Amino acid sequence: MGKDGVVLVVLATMVVMSSAGFDFGGSNGGLSMQYYVMNCPLADQIVKGTVNAALQADPTLAASLVRMHFHDCFIQGCDASVLLDSTKDNTAEKDSPGNLSLRGYEVIDDAKDKLEQQCPGVVSCADIVAMAARDAVFFAGGPVYEIPKGRKDGKRSKIEDTINLPSPFLNASELIRTFGQRGFSAQEMVALSVARCSSFNSRLSNPDPTMMDTNFATSLSKTCAAGDKAEQPFDVTRNTFDNLYYNTLSRKTGLLFSDQTLYSNPKTRNVVNGYAFNQAMFFLDFQQAMVKMGKLDVKDGSQGEVRQNCRKLN
Repeated sequence: MGKDGVVLVVLATMVVMSSAGFDFGGSNGGLSMQYYVMNCPLADQIVKGTVNAALQADPTLAASLVRMHFHDCFIQGCDASVLLDSTKDNTAEKDSPGNLSLRGYEVIDDAKDKLEQQCPGVVSCADIVAMAARDAVFFAGGPVYEIPKGRKDGKRSKIEDTINLPSPFLNASELIRTFGQRGFSAQEMVALSVARCSSFNSRLSNPDPTMMDTNFATSLSKTCAAGDKAEQPFDVTRNTFDNLYYNTLSRKTGLLFSDQTLYSNPKTRNVVNGYAFNQAMFFLDFQQAMVKMGKLDVKDGSQGEVRQNCRKLN
């Protein structure tokens, strides 16, 4: 999935099935597939309808909503901390350099407004972000999967916490270590990226032919002549959720250094090849990894709240 003109956003993923050794806490952290069945039975339909309407108007938001979910969960857990606005006394996560390119906040706001009208004070912003990512994947042609719900919204959002977000400049070994610290195996890595020149132009000054095709490097140099904010799609199927990006890695035309090293590293090359040749396997592993990520460090009622407005604490 990606962009169609002004902004080029794509989802690049690296996931596999193993979940051994990761404790999410309790029984799914208190999450349940039927969490809203009694007190807000239309929650899923409301979120899906809101997301579909937004993506029909702008299909490029699909990747953005998935990336937002990842950026939320990877810091303080899946608690909608990425949605909180900064205040005069605190600079929030969303204003960190790694989050400035996030998009889709208005989609979450719209869904929240509709849910508050239907069942006030019931559905958390954290659950809305998780449901919106799920619905965006399906809208873009990806797999159908269900998620447990019951997350509470966190009360902390600080810019310094975003130092833990994976950088596009990490090599495969560093990515393995970074994701391992959050309980994921090398085969469960999920990388969500916006392809701005500032994320990859360091590769162009003296391109390594073992890591980047020469003609591809020349093409990127022309794109980035417009400046660091110029953008480049990951692959030609810009608004479709598929496995094409893994094929680009085998041709040394992966956009980000962190992604290309997944092919050059023997620990992850076979996974890249497997996904390049078998989209069904990629879809299955991706949906399982997304469900797992959505359970990361969830807050319960004593640790969080259900915000009335996703952008500020109650």
